Amino acid sequence: MLVVMKKDSTEQEMEGVMQKLTHSGLAGHISRGVERTVIGVVGQTFPELRDTLELLPGVEEVIPISKPYKLSGREFKPDDTTIKVGDVLIGGNKLAIIAGPCAVETERQVLETARAVKAAGANILRGGAFKPSTSPYQFRGLGKQGLEILALAREETGLPFITEVLTPQDVELVAKYADILQIGTRNMQNFILLDEAGKVNKPVMLKRGMSATIQEWLLSAEYILAQGNRQLLLCERGIRTFETHTRNTMDISAIPIIKKLSHLPIIGDPSHGTGKWDLVTPMALAAIAAGADGLMIEVHPNPDEALKDGAQSLTFENFEQLMQRLAPVAASVGREMPVEPEEVHVE
Repeated sequence: MLVVMKKDSTEQEMEGVMQKLTHSGLAGHISRGVERTVIGVVGQTFPELRDTLELLPGVEEVIPISKPYKLSGREFKPDDTTIKVGDVLIGGNKLAIIAGPCAVETERQVLETARAVKAAGANILRGGAFKPSTSPYQFRGLGKQGLEILALAREETGLPFITEVLTPQDVELVAKYADILQIGTRNMQNFILLDEAGKVNKPVMLKRGMSATIQEWLLSAEYILAQGNRQLLLCERGIRTFETHTRNTMDISAIPIIKKLSHLPIIGDPSHGTGKWDLVTPMALAAIAAGADGLMIEVHPNPDEALKDGAQSLTFENFEQLMQRLAPVAASVGREMPVEPEEVHVE
């Protein structure tokens, strides 16, 4: 349920509501919006609680919530959430363009890519230091060394970076280096990992599970939000269907659905969503047209030699062309490109 406070309610009155919830064995989460301040009640409620809360000073009304996801839903927070990462505002009018290699392979590879994607207009760098693989014999990342390389690229280019964390034990280490922690599709329902990610003071991007429903995805988001971390964004990266022509089926419809149900920013990942580099650009354009707050694109200096996901990675030239084609689409839906591309041509 939601406890809607009066416009002139005081901090003391809100604290009174929070104390009442604590005494009832429940948790309260305050959301301060433009029009109203609400307190989301999390836990097993009982019918008499509504009448009890409505009698407290400063309370305007108590509204039951029918949906199982509370903190991620618009009933709790009608206004869009925005997340500040360095100088980048994710969820605002400007798009967030996250680009870089699937996996950190070498220092040279990451630095070259970081320079290239920044020159083309990207404002966040991606790269995997820890890599989950379907086969144990595939490349599984450089670990801490990869994090250090990404940090070096940030120092040189000024781009904040996002990288995946695989285990609860690695959350502290990854958070020490990364600007955004990524929870991958295979870990969307790793609830212990979600709890740990919810305890850090760093933004987290939660990818949709490869067979997850929208509700399951938002319920996973609840784990992170319930731990107190409100710097959460979602990523649609394609789901597993009967289709075999593409790696996954990019669910463009999930983007407007999330926008309707949730206040959280959503990023589209057409690289994993299709698995084929020539489909990345059309699906990227479609994601922005559908309302995505940004894109996550895999870019590599030489995709044919990539240790991971070369088939879905763009070359520097192809990424530059994508950014040029993206600008008019963004403008047509009232969004802005993150930055103007630098006046250089990337070889």
